Amino acid sequence: MASFSLKGKVALVTGASYGIGFSIASALSESGAKITFNDINQDAVNKGLAAYKEAGIDAKGYVCDVTDEAGVNELVKKIEAEVGVIDILVNNAGIIKRIPMHEMSAAEFRQVIDIDLNGPFIVSKAVIPSMIKKGAGKIINICSMMSELGRETVSAYAAAKGGLKMLTKNIASEYGEFNIQCNGIGPGYIATPQTAPLREKQADGSPHPFDSFIIAKTPAARWGTTEDLAGPAVFLASPASDFVNGHILYVDGGILAYIGKQPK
Repeated sequence: MASFSLKGKVALVTGASYGIGFSIASALSESGAKITFNDINQDAVNKGLAAYKEAGIDAKGYVCDVTDEAGVNELVKKIEAEVGVIDILVNNAGIIKRIPMHEMSAAEFRQVIDIDLNGPFIVSKAVIPSMIKKGAGKIINICSMMSELGRETVSAYAAAKGGLKMLTKNIASEYGEFNIQCNGIGPGYIATPQTAPLREKQADGSPHPFDSFIIAKTPAARWGTTEDLAGPAVFLASPASDFVNGHILYVDGGILAYIGKQPK
């Protein structure tokens, strides 16, 4: 279907050496986009480049810290010179620190906010001027169910993702007249290396308690996969979503719609 084609488009997916970012970038590539990505150091970029090469994707990787405004501006200039004006930005780079709030230092809280919220602000701000000149652009922010819900030990992450949800709505409000669409994807619990410890079997072979908890809370009765995010990402990056703006698409297997099973 032509409205889902990304042929000739240039995409920047931040922090996309592996995991969710890698899967989204791969899906965008399959739909025709040219892929660029960044990561925090050369080793991570090299691992990403090797993974893309193995997948048959000609991606370009760059070392850049998304919290470094000057570095991000240089990154965007370099991509524009070497590949082309960025048509699609996916703000995927992020971290989580699972620490009880009363034990978390202000410095740890600020680090999560800086990467997960200030980073998307900085990168979006860098690409928007060229999108305005071009008269089109797509920005996809990787939000979370924690944009809507709270949970033990993730105060900084929930605060950042809640802020990212509202940044998404504000970018849509401020730049929609320039044919720039800014939407978010809110993944549920996705099976990635980051969540692997929560899915490990216990010493007696039983499931991790959190694994059992998530499966019980999810109508789909499973963890999501990174492939589950591919279709939503292509939709929000493509002309098919040209009149969708300021929306958060939750890809969570139904968790946010579900009150949970009645105790027996």
